[in-house]
Amino acid sequence: MTRFRAFYLGLVLLFVAFVLVEYFRPTPTNWSPTFINRDKIPYGTYVLFDALPRLFPGQSVSTVRQPIANQLLPTLDGDINPDSVLAPQAQPPLLGQSASYIFINSDFYCSRLDRDALLRYVAAGNTAFIAAEQFDNLLQDTLHFDTKPYIGLDSLMSRRIRRTQGNLAPAAKQTALTLLAPPRGAASQYRFPIDDVQWHFEAYPGCRATVLAIDAKRRPVLLRVPLGQGALVLSSTPAVFSNYTLLRPHSPNYAFAAMSLLPATQSVFWDEYQKQGSLGEQSLLRVLKQNTALRWALYTGLAGLVLFAFFEARRRQRIIPVLKPLPNTTLLFTRTVAALYRQGTNHALIAEKKIGLFREQLRYRLQEPALDLNDGPTRERIAQKAGVPRAQVDDLIKLIHRVETAPQVSAADLLRLSRALTTFRKAAF
Repeated sequence: MTRFRAFYLGLVLLFVAFVLVEYFRPTPTNWSPTFINRDKIPYGTYVLFDALPRLFPGQSVSTVRQPIANQLLPTLDGDINPDSVLAPQAQPPLLGQSASYIFINSDFYCSRLDRDALLRYVAAGNTAFIAAEQFDNLLQDTLHFDTKPYIGLDSLMSRRIRRTQGNLAPAAKQTALTLLAPPRGAASQYRFPIDDVQWHFEAYPGCRATVLAIDAKRRPVLLRVPLGQGALVLSSTPAVFSNYTLLRPHSPNYAFAAMSLLPATQSVFWDEYQKQGSLGEQSLLRVLKQNTALRWALYTGLAGLVLFAFFEARRRQRIIPVLKPLPNTTLLFTRTVAALYRQGTNHALIAEKKIGLFREQLRYRLQEPALDLNDGPTRERIAQKAGVPRAQVDDLIKLIHRVETAPQVSAADLLRLSRALTTFRKAAF
């Protein structure tokens, strides 16, 4: 197996092991406060939404997935600016169906158009139930109230972020909420985790609200604001309407007592627009966005594609092999040839080559192109140029003639010639 294939096999095994671990790992509890009517997690509202038909027998329960103004003003132009203010004579007619409009979310927000439509609809004899920790400034300024946290705002926002990420369960410490005018058969005091009742109302001059429930420090947490022929019921503790609270012993009665403030003879509009958005705005990737594991898989895949494109965009070429330089075999060749010559008894050929090499050295190094070793003046010039005695030159030339004319050259003759040539070269060159 090549190294490249082993690397890929290791990656595949790691991926399979990761999938198995994630598949068999127990699913952690999601503590995110979604308040969505189909969520069965602790802070969903599946239990309350499922109980609405029994709380309002004979009345229809509808889920709303559009803005307030579009729901309550059926003839409203879809291209109108949500922050615009319509003149009294230009306002579209209200929805003719009487209903109780329920909003349960961590935050309640609305545009100017939504606020005006909601207040007109309530004044016409309908009811709005809004449970949120923070309300839109437009509604607060109109009704002259505000919400304040029990603890510091920085600590509260940090806790909300951790709760939104789904990794913070409610604290074991509890506190009490008290209904000032409980319905018949209902208790007046209820206990909840202290993390779920951190917000309370604060009234400003001009507020016409009636306090219906207070916390342990006698601060209002449930209000009824009359408006025309109808009323708004405001709660600063949306968590008490969640699955976690409604499934605890004795706690559900508080939520049902608050719901009893709504007329039993009106239909129910349950808002999901502020939590899930418009039904027509769901993207093709909504499943990936809703699931944490799939969402991270998408992000990892996109990051991998970016890295792949970055590294593969460079020009790729074949690896150039490293070639070892050819060895210098001249000396080896010379030794091999010499060994072949030495295998015989006649060394005339070796002597001939040595004498020929010696003649070439005389021509080029001593500048004797017309070399005649039998000529006396030539011998004299060679002795003078080489700086050796004339007698040594004569003896060397005699030895060369004897070897050249000998019928057979012995090893001793070849050795004597080689030594004489070497001695001359050392002295001359």
